[in-house]
Amino acid sequence: MKQMTSAAVERAMKLQDVMLRAMAKRITWYQAAEILGISCRQMLRWQTRFKHEGYEGLFDRRLGVPSPKRVPLETVETVLRLYQEQYFDFNVRHFHEKLGAEHGIKLSYTWVKQALQGAGLVKPTRKRGKHRKRRPRRPLPGMLLHIDGSQHRWFCDQRWYDLLVVMDDATSEIYYAQLVAEESTPTVLAALREVIEQQGVFCALYSDRASHFFLTPKAGEPVDHNRLTQVGRALRQLGIQMIPAYSPQARGRSERGFGTWQGRLPQELRSRKIKTLEGANAFLREQYIKEFNQRFSKPAGELGTAFVPLRRKDLDLIFSLQHERIVARDNTVSFANRAWQLERTKLRGTLAGCRVTVHEHLDSTISITFGPHCVGRYKADGTTVVEMPPVRKAKKTLASRTGLEKSGQKAA
Repeated sequence: MKQMTSAAVERAMKLQDVMLRAMAKRITWYQAAEILGISCRQMLRWQTRFKHEGYEGLFDRRLGVPSPKRVPLETVETVLRLYQEQYFDFNVRHFHEKLGAEHGIKLSYTWVKQALQGAGLVKPTRKRGKHRKRRPRRPLPGMLLHIDGSQHRWFCDQRWYDLLVVMDDATSEIYYAQLVAEESTPTVLAALREVIEQQGVFCALYSDRASHFFLTPKAGEPVDHNRLTQVGRALRQLGIQMIPAYSPQARGRSERGFGTWQGRLPQELRSRKIKTLEGANAFLREQYIKEFNQRFSKPAGELGTAFVPLRRKDLDLIFSLQHERIVARDNTVSFANRAWQLERTKLRGTLAGCRVTVHEHLDSTISITFGPHCVGRYKADGTTVVEMPPVRKAKKTLASRTGLEKSGQKAA
């Protein structure tokens, strides 16, 4: 016996769904023809075949394969009519029991469910969630770090703040915890920089898919690892891998940790009468993080560490917001509705037309680099912070001028 192809099954299922909707008067037969992409005359032929042959008429006769057992058309119409008129508020299981007990219609539960769903009378149920297993911890500290934020009323009043936490996956040790007005690119960069300066360079960072971590082309689709955010660019420069989490369950370790934070930190702040953001962060940095780690951190699975000592000296540039600009003819750079004047440099006669990078530093200062060279450093108001060294002429030129002057004096 030949097996039906997947294309034939899909075609028959589509015809069945549309026919059931039309029979249940959810759509007209003309609309059914439009859905199937056939003419009205062809729809009439399908309707006639369906009435005379039932489901067998929905399968392509050219295939030469047997069709499943047919259910009489009158039974189908009776089932749909009974559900619409008498049992419209019954669930499928209850309705299936009533069909056998009250009306003597012996059909399988699966057939009844699919018929009601195909007619649009019952919404399809959600699929069961896939089986999940708790991911084991990484064996060494520094192999994987979690970063996440939790919005809460930390001061037990109407003010909402975000608690930004960086936690080690291997030990649940907290490396960074600060209250900020809002989790954003600058606050995340500041947190990661402090962790790297204190602990060293780690291997991977696990985070949600917020816009300051990843760019997602379309909702529900995977993130684009080729288009980097400011955070992604900084971590790539340091060789740190970024891993996105696609569900809250995937971040269960950090989510459970925030439950502990929300159940303890507000009470600690209230008992110490701390009401300001600065006071709370000082309390976290100087006392509470250490107490939290002593209470909730766990020993790593193996001895050693995956942190690598920091050898780079340009963290100030790496952990900044970077923007590319083209230098104008008057050696100015337009950025943030302001023209930033570049002083003369010995790198080249003029930087006009060159592509430079504007760095917004975490301390609100601005610097401009041309390749690896800094060509300007400014305060937020535009005043120069570091004066660029003046262009010096070559020693040979100075020596030749001195010689000319001496020779002129001798000639006089």
